[in-house]
Amino acid sequence: MKKRYLILILLILSAVSIFIGVKEISPLQIFSLGDQELQIMVLSRIPRLISIIVAGIGMSISGLIMQQITQNKFVSPTTAATIDSAKLGILVSLILFSASSTLTKMMIAFIFALGGSFLFMAVLKKIKYKNAIIIPLLGIMIGNVINSVTTFFAYRYDLIQNISSWMQGNFSMIIKGRYEILYISIPLVIIAFLYANKFTLAGMGEDFSANLGLNYNKVVNIGIAIVALISSAVVITVGQIPFLGLIVPNIVTMYTGDNLKKNILPTGLFGAIFLLLCDILGRLIIYPYEISIGLTVGVIGSCIFLCLLVRRNA
Repeated sequence: MKKRYLILILLILSAVSIFIGVKEISPLQIFSLGDQELQIMVLSRIPRLISIIVAGIGMSISGLIMQQITQNKFVSPTTAATIDSAKLGILVSLILFSASSTLTKMMIAFIFALGGSFLFMAVLKKIKYKNAIIIPLLGIMIGNVINSVTTFFAYRYDLIQNISSWMQGNFSMIIKGRYEILYISIPLVIIAFLYANKFTLAGMGEDFSANLGLNYNKVVNIGIAIVALISSAVVITVGQIPFLGLIVPNIVTMYTGDNLKKNILPTGLFGAIFLLLCDILGRLIIYPYEISIGLTVGVIGSCIFLCLLVRRNA
């Protein structure tokens, strides 16, 4: 995948996204916007565009890191108990720290997401038979157990609707002042790029990487921390976005191979393009109403995932 084509597609879709909405704003008006149109652009559509791009890049690269360090193409934050653990963290923050800031809630979600990811990796080490299907199924099982605990306490404290609203992937509520926490993903993506070669070595196995002088456990822990923090920032801001971290790295690696440093930029760009395209479709299908991004990504992503699964087993 040539990066310049991906950048060009991203720019075109970004321009289209800015001019889609209930309030019609023509590209010809861009240099003669009234006060109302300018406020819509600055307070709503540009923040929404930035949040989509940052979330798409962050979650796609998170999936790429998880797949690399687990040596499995079907592992992602949604199939490794990371998102389910973040959901439990959000519930705990709603029960114990209901008046706290969004940043505090995100840090609590991060702690739980980190713990859930470490639990998945610890259980994974105990499994001797590791084929392509068993590992993600293990993550889904752990995630379902954690999700059951979350549902139990949410029901007990009458927070079912609250936690459901937090987890529903939706960019329609993104306005200025409610998305900036996603900027945390940017330095984490830079760190991921700097550690790309080490993640690639870690993906070759603990024994092989140790023979090359790599501190395997340290690198894996850094990778899990990056994934957990990015996932927490996206979940607390936007909600759950299914399949994004699963299918995008698979599509990119089909064409470019398994070198993480080579793949990290195309994966981020393609993730942003895919999420932006799904968002545009969600706004156009039943215009002027809107379909949530979680639904559009879920439907399209599940179809692509089935194709990848059939292709892998063919």
